Amino acid sequence: MGEFERYGRLTAGLDAPFAVVDLAAFRRNADDLVRRAAGTPIRVASKSVRCRPLLAAALERPGFHGVMGYSLVEALWLAENGVDDILLGYPTAHRTALRELAANPEAAAKITLMIDSPEHLAFIRSVTAGADAKIQVALDVDASLRVFGQHLGVRRSPLRTPDDVTALARQVVADDAFELTGVMFYEAQIAGLPDTSPAVRWVKRRSAAELADRRGAVVDAVKQLGPLRIVNSGGTGSLEISSADPVVTEVTAGSGLYGPTLFDKYDIFQPEPAVAYALDVVRRPAPRIATLFGGGYVASGPAKKSRLPSPAWPAGLKLLGTEGAGEVQTPVLGKSADGLHLGDRVWMRYAKAGEMFERFEVVHAIDGDVITELKTYRGEGRNFG
Repeated sequence: MGEFERYGRLTAGLDAPFAVVDLAAFRRNADDLVRRAAGTPIRVASKSVRCRPLLAAALERPGFHGVMGYSLVEALWLAENGVDDILLGYPTAHRTALRELAANPEAAAKITLMIDSPEHLAFIRSVTAGADAKIQVALDVDASLRVFGQHLGVRRSPLRTPDDVTALARQVVADDAFELTGVMFYEAQIAGLPDTSPAVRWVKRRSAAELADRRGAVVDAVKQLGPLRIVNSGGTGSLEISSADPVVTEVTAGSGLYGPTLFDKYDIFQPEPAVAYALDVVRRPAPRIATLFGGGYVASGPAKKSRLPSPAWPAGLKLLGTEGAGEVQTPVLGKSADGLHLGDRVWMRYAKAGEMFERFEVVHAIDGDVITELKTYRGEGRNFG
């Protein structure tokens, strides 16, 4: 809690709402990600950062290389601004951006598109016919666990078996307009699931074992058609598991740099909270309640309590179940509210990572007792959905 007192002292002249990033905590989190990856290079997930100076700060550190982008428009912008290795984590249907990529050999050499079906390949070909540049593609392979008739994990790719993947890989290799660059596996049921019960831990163990066997078989099958530069896997919550597989050439992480609340309950790692935002007290409607201006920054995902922001300081505050985090006002409840006055600050932590920066044009970077402003994507006038 002493850190929030220091943040408060350094930001006393700022008007809330505003966001801060503790660069010392950011660096320690980055070092811990590298430790956990155990020598496997880490690709930075841009959706979890959404601030070019902080992306650059991560990429400057040993152990990090390349960006996983979430939008082709974003990837083109990053390539234009010095990022030289961008793997799109998701398919795109953005026609203008595809045409721009195809007409720019320099950008096409830096960016790899993600596909998971012949329809993706046909769509890209139809939009980029007569392209000047060969387009690099990677194949997204379903990494979910299927057990007892249940699908445990996210709904991403229809590709699952070695036969599924090699059938599409053959189409890519046979088409002179494309180059097969790699394959990707994202095991969300391991990386994105806190260790909250014995059942969750069982799912993670079972999934890790199943995926290790299947991932190796897929990679071996695709390599029969040609070399692979990228075998990408993992997320912040599964770096140890993914990096331990010798077929994996790189892992992906981003949220672990910021340490949002969704990562508070993992058994094998605990990132430091490096990012927070401050809200002003504007009302005292009742004993033990203080009302804050703004704050309704709810994270994406299933609509439940885990996606709400959390009051972090003063200690002992919580959201009201009847109001939650509000569009214009957020009441908080707790004994420490009685010590708050109009204009005092309450510090909040966000549930996820980079999404929070869609709310702020700048983030105030704290390094010791020095504070500077860094522009977010929003502050640079960029919004990629």
